[in-house]
Amino acid sequence: MTDYRELGASLSGGVLLGEADLAAYSYDGSLERARPDAVVPVRSAEDARAAVAWCAERGVPFLARGAGTNLCGSCVPLRGGLILAMARMSRVLSLDSERLCASVEPGVVNLNLQKALEPLGLFYAPDPASFKVCTLGGNLGENSGGPRCLKYGTTTNHVRAVEAAMPDGSFARFSLEDDGPELVSLLVGAEGTLGVVTKALLGVLPAPESIVTLLAAFPSLEQATGCVSDIIAAGLAPRVLEAMDRLTVESIEAYAPAGYPRAEAVLLIELEGAPERAAAEAESVRELAARRGCAELRSAKTAAERDRLWEGRRSAYAALARLAPNVMVEDGVVPRSRLAAGARRLLDIFREHRVQGGLLFHAGDGNLHPNIIFDERDKAQTDRARAAGHEILAACVEMGGSISGEHGIGMDKRAAMGWLFSEETLALFRRIKAAFDPKGLANPDKLFPLAGEKPPGVARRPAPPPLGAAAAELVESVRKLASAGKPVEVVGAGTRAPRAGALSARGLTRLVDVDRGNLIATAEAGISPAELEAALSREGLHAGFGSGAGTLGGLLATRPWIGIRDGILAMRILLADGTVLEVGSKVVKSVAGYDVPRVLLGSWGTLAVILEATFKVQPLPVPVPAAPPRPRPAPNPWWLKLKGAFDPGHRLNAWVLEGRHG
Repeated sequence: MTDYRELGASLSGGVLLGEADLAAYSYDGSLERARPDAVVPVRSAEDARAAVAWCAERGVPFLARGAGTNLCGSCVPLRGGLILAMARMSRVLSLDSERLCASVEPGVVNLNLQKALEPLGLFYAPDPASFKVCTLGGNLGENSGGPRCLKYGTTTNHVRAVEAAMPDGSFARFSLEDDGPELVSLLVGAEGTLGVVTKALLGVLPAPESIVTLLAAFPSLEQATGCVSDIIAAGLAPRVLEAMDRLTVESIEAYAPAGYPRAEAVLLIELEGAPERAAAEAESVRELAARRGCAELRSAKTAAERDRLWEGRRSAYAALARLAPNVMVEDGVVPRSRLAAGARRLLDIFREHRVQGGLLFHAGDGNLHPNIIFDERDKAQTDRARAAGHEILAACVEMGGSISGEHGIGMDKRAAMGWLFSEETLALFRRIKAAFDPKGLANPDKLFPLAGEKPPGVARRPAPPPLGAAAAELVESVRKLASAGKPVEVVGAGTRAPRAGALSARGLTRLVDVDRGNLIATAEAGISPAELEAALSREGLHAGFGSGAGTLGGLLATRPWIGIRDGILAMRILLADGTVLEVGSKVVKSVAGYDVPRVLLGSWGTLAVILEATFKVQPLPVPVPAAPPRPRPAPNPWWLKLKGAFDPGHRLNAWVLEGRHG
């Protein structure tokens, strides 16, 4: 039997073993429950490292927990073991208004960072609805978002570096400045399955010059969601674009009156920037809303009025909880152009399963938050609520979306990952987990389906378009080399003098798809940035990859500037054994599984061959920084571990890691 008192004697905060303590750490914001064997109140990075090392030596499962607000069961200790309670590591270590960054411990509450930044005229963009209590470490683990992520992205877009206690008990630091694959992006959204973050360097932003907050009421949800699509298609860039249905609005007004009008649907819209620009964009929104039959549109006149509107929006969960003891908050994503269809499908599911719920959307990025109210003491109600939740996720997948936009996967959605990803992609995720955590102790049984676990029902994800002829030929060539056990070298434009016999991706030059309604595009990796931008400009769009003569795949593989990461959404990739995988999701917001598309940035083709990339586009030109070619990087131990997950035979572009030059 494991003696946790031995561990407690070596740590500054001791160890908690009492029944009340263990019960308090047996649940999070989901419906799941499981009791840990012990809890360590972590007070320092060394406490965390020592506790993880102790677990590694004894084969004890462990997981890190902040405030426990997550909604997917990620903080539930399914195998017992040790919980590392990180909330006491709550210091804002430094604020740098010149470099626009903040160094924080993982237990810092999101709101406390916002308060610390405010006197400096700065703010931190990710703003989950639970920002008053949730911790930044938890935000990082779940890759949390919030209303502002429409404009600023989820947590991953704001993490510059992390320090972590790795599953083997060592310390590691990963930074966007590092050479090689983006290992920072691997830990963000990993839900603690690859290590325990003990410190993070976060990017912060100057507060906007002005903010215009609009409230628009519509006679129908269809008209409101149509207005959302119009705003996005027009190329406007709201800071926030939220939608609420009648039940949600009425519940808020009964609980925390915010002055919302009586209507079937309400949009809460914020625009920011220079006063003249914000006012002009607000006028454009007014015109678009009027065309969609907006019954009432008003602007917040004062900061207090604006705060009141937002207090109402953030109180939606509590307001609905007054109607029933439990609220199940689902978190799916659909393409923004299918928002109206997604809303209709949600209402159909409510009726089919005889459940009651309110609709709340981060509408600007297609993120649906249907809130199902029920009483978990009534098994029949609970079963219907769960069944409705699963069907909502299946509907999102079938519409080409994702099963999570910001709440993570945890245990609640792990089976549904089988709807979203192929068995081959899930196998890659598991190999990544095994490479970093070979004993499987870091937050086990989360993120992926367990052996033999299948999701309830069926969801038919849209079939990917067939590969182009050049891509199919490249795949076949790699498969022949793999079957012969030969090394594989794949290059783009050949600007780095490849060895004789190297395969070229230069023929992969198609602009595969342009989806103007969702402002995303897909292109093959052999197209040059100049060719890509020229093709997009004919559609009145821009991607911001520059006008170089190399290839898109080469640009992504070498990552000449850090900001290139922000627009990347999904990829189709080729492994060294000839397996073709889809990673990421073709929507502007998804946090399902490891962020493999960003991990491949800077990998120099050592992990996989990029066949296609899906990325955001904009109606306005995107500035491209001047960036000299990056020298060939030196490998580090964690890159080599990752290499083993993608390419166990170490056959793909091995010269990069072995020091051979072509």
